[in-house]
Amino acid sequence: MTFTGEPVRPPEEGRTTRRQLPSFLVIGVLSTVFYLLLFAAVRFFTGAQAANLIALAVSAVANTAANRRFTFGITGNEGALRDQLQGAVAFLIGLGLSSGALALLAVLVPDASRPVEVAGLVAANGLATVARFLLLKVWVFRGR
Repeated sequence: MTFTGEPVRPPEEGRTTRRQLPSFLVIGVLSTVFYLLLFAAVRFFTGAQAANLIALAVSAVANTAANRRFTFGITGNEGALRDQLQGAVAFLIGLGLSSGALALLAVLVPDASRPVEVAGLVAANGLATVARFLLLKVWVFRGR
């Protein structure tokens, strides 16, 4: 209730989503660039699957923290660990998609170049991004 006695109504779902999407997209693009650069750097020292795991894990933690703050407006440390643990589900979905893409690529193009690997990862991450936004919105940061 407000001071005038009127109930406080949450913003319309569509309006809230339209407000959140630009921030989510900017964070997603920056996270993807960070992930791909980290993948390329780690790939010099290890195989594609290990490089993918390391790069995705590091970038997923940063992505969840940034979305928590800028997309969903949650500040402070309260609930941050829980949010990261729930965000790990989105990480696992992304890991499954990107690892699957690399495994498929290894079968179809055994001697794939780094740019081809990166292109496969970009496609897999596009699918993972849709899943990530939905999970963050309806489960991780729901109602906050």
